[in-house]
Amino acid sequence: MVEKHIENTKRVARNTALLYLRTIVMMLISLFTSRIVLEALGVDNYGINNVVGGVVGMFSIISGSLSGSISRFLTYALGEENKEKLRKVFSMSINIQIFIGIIILILAESCGIWFINQKLNIPSDRLIATHWVFQCSLISFFIALINIPYNACLIAHERMNVFAYMTILDVSLKLLTAYAIFISPFDKLITFAVLNVFVGIIMRIIYGIYCVKNFEECHYERTTFDKKLAKEMTGFAWWGFLGNTAWIFNTQGVNILINMFFGVIYNAARGVAAQIEGAVMGFVGNFMTALNPQITKSYAAGDKDYLFSLICRGTKFAYFLTLLFAIPLWFEAQTVLSIWLVEVPEDSAVFLKLSLICAILTTSAQPLLTAILATGNIRKYEIVTTLIGCLVFPFTYIAYKFGCNIFATYYIYMVVYTFLIWIKILFAKKLIEFKPIYFFNKVVVPCFLTTLIAFICPLTIYLIMPNDIFRLIIITFLSIVWISISTYFIGLTNGEQKFIKEKLLSKLNFARHNQFT
Repeated sequence: MVEKHIENTKRVARNTALLYLRTIVMMLISLFTSRIVLEALGVDNYGINNVVGGVVGMFSIISGSLSGSISRFLTYALGEENKEKLRKVFSMSINIQIFIGIIILILAESCGIWFINQKLNIPSDRLIATHWVFQCSLISFFIALINIPYNACLIAHERMNVFAYMTILDVSLKLLTAYAIFISPFDKLITFAVLNVFVGIIMRIIYGIYCVKNFEECHYERTTFDKKLAKEMTGFAWWGFLGNTAWIFNTQGVNILINMFFGVIYNAARGVAAQIEGAVMGFVGNFMTALNPQITKSYAAGDKDYLFSLICRGTKFAYFLTLLFAIPLWFEAQTVLSIWLVEVPEDSAVFLKLSLICAILTTSAQPLLTAILATGNIRKYEIVTTLIGCLVFPFTYIAYKFGCNIFATYYIYMVVYTFLIWIKILFAKKLIEFKPIYFFNKVVVPCFLTTLIAFICPLTIYLIMPNDIFRLIIITFLSIVWISISTYFIGLTNGEQKFIKEKLLSKLNFARHNQFT
């Protein structure tokens, strides 16, 4: 069992390294693409694209819950080593996704168009282009929906190298799309939307070909139907639907509120901040993508000691990884945006700073959530967290209605999601016998102390140096070094320090061996 744990830990580390390489490439391409798109479209068109994407995103409540259900059942079946169940889960997933996709398209074509025409604050001369974006977004959404089972298979089988190549190809195609906007003789916003549809089609074909060739369960059987399995999957998805409802309303829903109260200029500013926030969270997401299958499989195998160890390590590492990027970006937000963008939307730096705090709160409890979902007993959890999580949207509306500034929604989000972390801990105690005091000692204390120490060095530099590119370089470099040292000596246990030390020494010895052979 110990040898298996060691091998699993090595696999997580190897997969995480592959995903980080993927994310570095993706981040560079995505941020450069965003710069080009903003420059080509202009602030107004960029804001329209962001808010219309939010309208379509409202319908992804359903698809997001199904995605979680598919990933959970595929990974669980792998943990049980049940090949017959794997085949059924995959084919059932495709059937359910197609059915749900058709329902979403019908709802979107009726409710969505009405909402754009009657409620959104769109300049009259851009209304036709807005409808083009909406229709193309719906098509892209449907394609992505059908691709979810194939994507889930890659992750469940822990083929992170292939997953990395696929996503790098995806962002590379989107970069070509961004350049195509400049040479297009047609409306640039419409061109951008149509080309994104073609990118989605290409990726769907590539995913399908690879998965069919490499995973025997990916041979889709249209007639496959298992009433019991369908009930389990849709039941799991239904309760996940509630959780995704809160998330969508708190992100895309708030985008719509900002549009209604403040206009597309602020949608552009929030969209820019979201790009960088997404890049930062992508690093943490890679780690969780590599870790999640192990959490689900360890629960399926009944190995609770290893499960609890994964939860605490995963939470700490997710927090420290976010901190590594959040601190230098917090101090140098305006400088980074000025270098990155030709035209920086108003208040983008403030949006970015507040978004980074929200990102830390969002990612901190993801391993706990994965463990809770692995149990399959999520009805009460989803009801409670949805009721609390959804408070961000109505409280934001009330705050804006009473004249609060645009940033009020971030402060509301911080309070609500801090409370939700503790709700997750309490549910983990009930469902998997996870001890809150264990989490407090192993995670909260080292994270808090590390954060206090980590701020000292960049804050000192920020206060004594003038605001220029040289300060950005110094703060970025020293912050990464200082946070890494603080994390190693304060945030990690002796066992975790030993593991990292051994990995570094093995890499150095390997490099020396290659140098002299």
